[in-house]
Amino acid sequence: MGDRFNLSALGVRERAVTLFLIIAIILAGAFAFIKLGRAEDPSFTVKAMAVVVAWPGATAQEMQTLVADPLEKRMQELRWFDHVEATARPGFVTLQLELRDVTPPSAVAEQWYQTRKKLTDEASNLPNGTIGPFFNDEFSDVYFALFALTGRGLASRELVTEAERVRNRLLALPGVQKTVLIGEQPQRIFIDIAPARLATLGVSVESVIASLARQNEIVPTASFQTNGVAVAVRASGASDEIEMLRRVPIAAGDRILRIGDIADIRYGYADPPDYPVRHQGQPAVMLGVVMQPQFNGLTLGRALGREATAIKAGLPLGLQFTQIADQAQNIEEAYGELMIKFVVALGVIMTISLVTLGWPVGIVVACAVPQTLVV
Repeated sequence: MGDRFNLSALGVRERAVTLFLIIAIILAGAFAFIKLGRAEDPSFTVKAMAVVVAWPGATAQEMQTLVADPLEKRMQELRWFDHVEATARPGFVTLQLELRDVTPPSAVAEQWYQTRKKLTDEASNLPNGTIGPFFNDEFSDVYFALFALTGRGLASRELVTEAERVRNRLLALPGVQKTVLIGEQPQRIFIDIAPARLATLGVSVESVIASLARQNEIVPTASFQTNGVAVAVRASGASDEIEMLRRVPIAAGDRILRIGDIADIRYGYADPPDYPVRHQGQPAVMLGVVMQPQFNGLTLGRALGREATAIKAGLPLGLQFTQIADQAQNIEEAYGELMIKFVVALGVIMTISLVTLGWPVGIVVACAVPQTLVV
């Protein structure tokens, strides 16, 4: 029995080593606490994916039988597959894929990759005219901060252009995983045709649509083989300017007209807007910042505050950049409350130890309590 290894005796005998280890462990614990990730809510992995497929003109039964069923069979090949819920409507179907609860979080990304690969392969077997499938598995994104960019009297396109510049600056900050634009209104080209004008000229709407489709075709025509490289020749009518669209030819009986002669072409926005956002009664573009997992939210909050101040100083006249949500404030309040309660509880324990155990023993126990918590 006397030859058995005794760790306590070794610690008392080698006091210098024991003291060094205690100090090293305390410093390591303090450093780990300082670097500990801080967020308002714990990170979690959502084991669900939404898949959307469109088939204009199809009935709900056709969407279920010819689109949803083949895709469901491919999903069942996944290793961690649990179930899928399909919602079919005329010309549209949504499939909600769920993985089993026991799926390891590290395996979820691989399962989503396999889902995309399998369903993309299956898309070639779907009926002609189907659009998709489209995937969405980013359900767990939580905006750490929200900013609003407003400008009285400015068009949505101008706000989006400035928001893209701000977005690039925010993405460069350490701890920012992504920055999402919310409320962007894409600019479109509207072609307004008066039916009476078409009837007078003997032009059908179908012929106008066909002319525009041909104008936007990109067709490989030929190539020239030289002593060096082969130079490709492409006959392209791709148009992205209103003036080019106005010059698109269209046949009207034995005459050749231009679309600009029979239609009004203009830039505009969808009416009603697809996803309008307003701040303080003004049209706005929101920027949502998503924090990297396990990053210190207090550090990111301070970095965002400094960058927001610099962005405001460099904005053109008439634009306003306002922070409307800040998770760092909630983290700081919760962290401060935790530390107060921790210090109070520790003081109560040390006081009780001194009172009940006496001064010699109480001092030893009271000093050991914070060291044990730090370790």
